[in-house]
Amino acid sequence: MESKNHVQLIGRLGGEPVVRDTKNGKFARFSIAINEQINENGQIKTSTQWHNVVAWRKLAEKVESMCHKGNEILVCGKLTSHSYEDQNNVKKYVTEVLASEIICIPKQDKAEVA
Repeated sequence: MESKNHVQLIGRLGGEPVVRDTKNGKFARFSIAINEQINENGQIKTSTQWHNVVAWRKLAEKVESMCHKGNEILVCGKLTSHSYEDQNNVKKYVTEVLASEIICIPKQDKAEVA
């Protein structure tokens, strides 16, 4: 069986995306919150998972112009992992979604919601 690395998430932007220009093109980094209802000993509780997302070039431009804190967002891509050493020489591990498709759903005024 062939392995696949594909992830699809729908959540809300937790903050304004951080967008930077690099020598390899525009780069955007942001996090999305995904709320799930879980049954814990007969009580329904909300569990929030945070996922870090990275977008490059045209997707980064789209994120910069269209996606803002609180927007609902669909992210498709693949999981990537890397490590680095912090300023205290402690090895840190990072897993994030490398986006291949992003759909931002703008906030609507309450008066416009039917």
